Amino acid sequence: MNATECILGRRSIRKFKQDSIDHELIEKIVKTASYSPSWKNTQITRYIAVEGELKDKIASECTPDYARNGEIIKDAPMLIAITMIKNRSGFERDGSYSTRKEGGWQMFDAGVATQSFCLAAHEAGLGTVIMGIFDDVKASSLLNIPEERELVCLIPIGYPDEAPTAPSRKEVSDLLSFQ
Repeated sequence: MNATECILGRRSIRKFKQDSIDHELIEKIVKTASYSPSWKNTQITRYIAVEGELKDKIASECTPDYARNGEIIKDAPMLIAITMIKNRSGFERDGSYSTRKEGGWQMFDAGVATQSFCLAAHEAGLGTVIMGIFDDVKASSLLNIPEERELVCLIPIGYPDEAPTAPSRKEVSDLLSFQ
């Protein structure tokens, strides 16, 4: 599968087979994602693989605003919590900001790594969906995320039990301008 096929073929998967995922496969996917570019090679993204009771507890206790996310998490054999080390990406060594974007650059780096993770998972035959609607304070507590890190998103992952079609896309003329 080349990069274009991977990008065009990946879909958000919300229904999974109950087959467990080999930990070595997750390690391989994270190794691939670790090659994502980052601000001054800071490599701030960290991954937590969650299974079993803790996964189900996060599903039950951390999705009150959108219960469907809890159902999707419970359905998946594994949940990946994406975290980032705070105050490194977009900053100078003395702690000052490098650009007017200030600390916003760190979310960009975590996003690039998250997309790389999802594409590598797709290439490996796994499905993912990136979730942003959850109680991040409660989930961070349950996951024992240290103070210097921030929980960015949750990604249920597993072997797909659905094959959604691609949603419509905007025309290139709506997305691109030349000057």
